[in-house]
Amino acid sequence: MNLRHLCLLLLLLPSALVFGLKTTVAFEDRFLNSVVSVLPTWPQNAGQQRLEEPEGSGFAYASGGIVATAWHVVGQATAIRVRLADGRQFPAEVIAGDPLSDIALLRVPVDLPVPERAAPPPLGAKVCAVGNAFGLDLSVTCGVLSASGRTGIGFNVVEDFLQTDAAVNPGASGGALFDEQGRLIGLLSAIFTKESDANIGVNFAVSVALLERVAEELLGNGKVRYRSLGLKAEAEITGDGMPALRIVGLLPDGPAAKAGLQAGDRLLAAAGQPLRSEAALLRAVQLLSGGEVLSLVFLRDGERRDLQVSFP
Repeated sequence: MNLRHLCLLLLLLPSALVFGLKTTVAFEDRFLNSVVSVLPTWPQNAGQQRLEEPEGSGFAYASGGIVATAWHVVGQATAIRVRLADGRQFPAEVIAGDPLSDIALLRVPVDLPVPERAAPPPLGAKVCAVGNAFGLDLSVTCGVLSASGRTGIGFNVVEDFLQTDAAVNPGASGGALFDEQGRLIGLLSAIFTKESDANIGVNFAVSVALLERVAEELLGNGKVRYRSLGLKAEAEITGDGMPALRIVGLLPDGPAAKAGLQAGDRLLAAAGQPLRSEAALLRAVQLLSGGEVLSLVFLRDGERRDLQVSFP
């Protein structure tokens, strides 16, 4: 068989076989059946954006009809319906939402299959985004995981994003990002673009870690309690070329001061991750669950030190 015949054969093969997916039915079971189209009714003065992006997406977060979506999809809605992959529609109510992370939870009167959740795969691994792009109903686009732990992008106050080149367009907000095994790894949140809302291959999903942190508090308390270290810091480069945050101010009774940090200390890492910006430090703090302590590595007078910070 020559190269021309091989290429022709590949073109004729079903895409599911080319990409190693066993059957279309298996693909739908793994990706589509846990995702819904979210159909909000917006007040007449909601703005031009809502005319251009009148629908969104969501997915089953927990049993009992609990659906996760993006807060900006439902935050101002006067009524909400969801459309399942099979076309059935049901009313939905907002349980609670958190504008700072752009996460909201809905309740629908039907149980949906809840996808298994997983940590991000290695960079370059195949991922698939499922959502209601442009209100055309659910569709699947695939690409790779481009980056993880993205923060300081500017979409939300609290950010812990996965970045992917899988095509994501308006209407897919609140949809699901899956790994190749069909496990949920993120909630589709934002498109990085300069002059339009169209996909240019730089798209962001809220990580499962942040989603769980926020969703569990919304379910338990109806709101999210965010923590503060009680310090102000500025990014700089140390003498050996390492990024750091130099502490320039401390609240006397804040967690950082109580743990022993001082003005002039240079923070190098938090929760095992290097600190390149204040946003990275904020991310590390806000990913903590109740009762957890924050591990910090810092420099003082040229000496590298470790510290544990507790929160009230």
